[in-house]
Amino acid sequence: MSAIAELIDKKRVLIVAGAGGVGKTTTAAAISVLGARRGKRVLCLTIDPAKRLAESLGISEMSSEAREVDRARFEAAGMKMPGSLTAMMLDTKRTFDELVVKYSSTPAKAQKLLQNKLYQYVSTSLAGTQEYMAMEKLAAVKGDSRYDLIVLDTPPTANALDFLDAPERLTEALDSAAMKWFVEAFQSSGKFSLNIIAKGAAAVLRGIGKITGGGFLEAISELISELNDLFGGFKERAAIVQKSLRASDVSFVLVAAPSPPSIREAIFFAERLAEANMPRGGFIVNRFHLPPPEPKGVALEDARRAIAQRKLTLEDDAAERLVTAHKEMGQLATYDAFHIEHLQKQLGSQVPMLKIAALASDVHDLKLLSLIADAIESGGVR
Repeated sequence: MSAIAELIDKKRVLIVAGAGGVGKTTTAAAISVLGARRGKRVLCLTIDPAKRLAESLGISEMSSEAREVDRARFEAAGMKMPGSLTAMMLDTKRTFDELVVKYSSTPAKAQKLLQNKLYQYVSTSLAGTQEYMAMEKLAAVKGDSRYDLIVLDTPPTANALDFLDAPERLTEALDSAAMKWFVEAFQSSGKFSLNIIAKGAAAVLRGIGKITGGGFLEAISELISELNDLFGGFKERAAIVQKSLRASDVSFVLVAAPSPPSIREAIFFAERLAEANMPRGGFIVNRFHLPPPEPKGVALEDARRAIAQRKLTLEDDAAERLVTAHKEMGQLATYDAFHIEHLQKQLGSQVPMLKIAALASDVHDLKLLSLIADAIESGGVR
């Protein structure tokens, strides 16, 4: 049994993290399938999942409503499923809306903010919003007794560390000097005024107003004033969310591809987790290339003989191209092995590492997801 399988048995929350494009969402889904196969009631919380992943689970489309995967689909794929698998997609705006209702001082203030014409943009585009809402949703479902294991697929950001800083970034944005300018300018009467703030700030805002119109500044001021009403609740909640990431029943599973940029970011991410005292449960190197059957290469005459013996109808240069392709496969496998060895040296023995070989196609059904789950359970393909 692999270290990842042990985490599935022992932990309540597994956070699957890594840079975009390394197969993170598919890995999170495969871990979820493995958890259900091991008897767990699993919730897989995904962020912007690929359509083919929803199709592979037998779901027409992922939504913010929890949907249990039909057990008959697992049986049809030849899998015994003593547990269950439920999938849910993060709805950033809906999660933000729920926080607004929860932390506003009055229902009237909550409705005023929700109806603000700029709120829809801010609730999905403010720096750190999606990353923070992923953590917020995790904290909300962590206490749900319907699930034994929660697998979180982190947002597809260019920098995998963004979601770790999201609580601080969001509260800093709400507490910034620019925000305070607008709150001061939006008087208790509810009307926008530049008379009570510093002359320099007022001059800047007047200049912006000439371009955008005073109505736009007033809308911003109203929005920020209402957001300021939430600040205490957000700040308190952000501290709770950060604390939950360090809980003993939470662990991170880091995913990387065997390429230098991905491995550099993975090493940096692992070091950052260690510095933040966050548990690194395991490392998965995804989509590495296996060495070809004949590592030393294939002779041109052997390739021609094989084509003739199989009576294949191919182009005249097929044998030459097969020899070249075989050589390139060997080179890719050599490069991948070198990069993985470098990663292992950097990590040391503290973080267990598991390798999963590249598949011949994208994951588009439960059988392929189950194949990845098999690799995770057994310790990977070596």
